[in-house]
Amino acid sequence: MCGRYHIDDDTTKEIEKLIRQAGERLSQETAAALLRIRETDVHPTEEAPVLLAAGGGIGCAWLRWGFPLQQGTEKGLVFNARCESAAEKPLFREGIRHRRSIVPASSFYEWDSGRTKFSFRQEQENALFMAGCCRPYRDGEHFVILTTAANSSMEPVHDRMPLILSREEAICWLLDPGRTDELLRKVPAPLERGTDYEQLRFF
Repeated sequence: MCGRYHIDDDTTKEIEKLIRQAGERLSQETAAALLRIRETDVHPTEEAPVLLAAGGGIGCAWLRWGFPLQQGTEKGLVFNARCESAAEKPLFREGIRHRRSIVPASSFYEWDSGRTKFSFRQEQENALFMAGCCRPYRDGEHFVILTTAANSSMEPVHDRMPLILSREEAICWLLDPGRTDELLRKVPAPLERGTDYEQLRFF
């Protein structure tokens, strides 16, 4: 589950590092997208910076979070997709095959059954790279974040978590379709878990 996450200036720097690691130069469009990043929490329905395969390389664009449902009487918003079934679901299948994305963040939030808010981040890293996919709508492309079973640092709070990839894996997710199935089965590395009152580390 992922229903809110945080971006900041470090997110911008980590996006630049990833693009350069992939052997790319920042396009004008990507540079303009990075200039829009400000420190804020991102919620479903809002626009946010997303990494995409572009022209054989990697670019950054602002897309809207969530796939709106308007078929028949079904209305609402889907903002997460389960790794275990996304490749087979009509709503996500084409995105997983052809329009994979990376959603960069400094941290994400989750609430436990007692409604305590926790933040999660990578230890000794300034960014998380969350796997996602996109789908076109009349107002432009939208994205969702893929979720997987909780790892040891997440289990005390929730049974699901974003599919978090290393920088190298994020590049492969975007550019190497032959790695898609393997990465969908990845168990994310342990995270730092914190509240306003504590900061817990897992090794």
